[in-house]
Amino acid sequence: MKQSIQNKKNNIALIDGQNLHLSTMEDGWKVDHRRLRIYLKENYGVERAYYFLGYLNPNKYSALYTALQESGFILKWKGGYEILELNSEKKGNVDVDIVFFALTNFIDNRNEFNKFILISGDGDYINLVEYLIEKERLEKVLFPSIRTKSSRYNTLPYRYKANLEDAKKRIGYKKI
Repeated sequence: MKQSIQNKKNNIALIDGQNLHLSTMEDGWKVDHRRLRIYLKENYGVERAYYFLGYLNPNKYSALYTALQESGFILKWKGGYEILELNSEKKGNVDVDIVFFALTNFIDNRNEFNKFILISGDGDYINLVEYLIEKERLEKVLFPSIRTKSSRYNTLPYRYKANLEDAKKRIGYKKI
């Protein structure tokens, strides 16, 4: 019964793909995207899950992109020209894209969904998170790693935050 009630929530997930990948990798585990998508649907009533990532070499990463789409994620790419190179690491900085997407959907499509779930530990989202709480449109922020999440979330009320590490037996592959 709980599952069917959760599924009727019609929530949207916004996923910072790089934050999810790097944070879990630093903690020694890897997310099984298919299982994550099921977890979001069953536990948070997520009907649409948007996976934001920097668009890198399509030949090198086409298997990842295909796997994400086959798992039920809607991919939102950062244009290749906007990917930053920092110390020879490529960073597809999607923070502004996620905030813009959330706010335009909140304004333009407010009756088409209930609440947002954000997957990231990046403190750059704190203003968006506080705004969505104020408007009663935030379901939860899911932190990929409690160790690497921003301290800016420390004062966030407990009911709005959870750690994906707590679900890693359900959504993880195995230690890498």
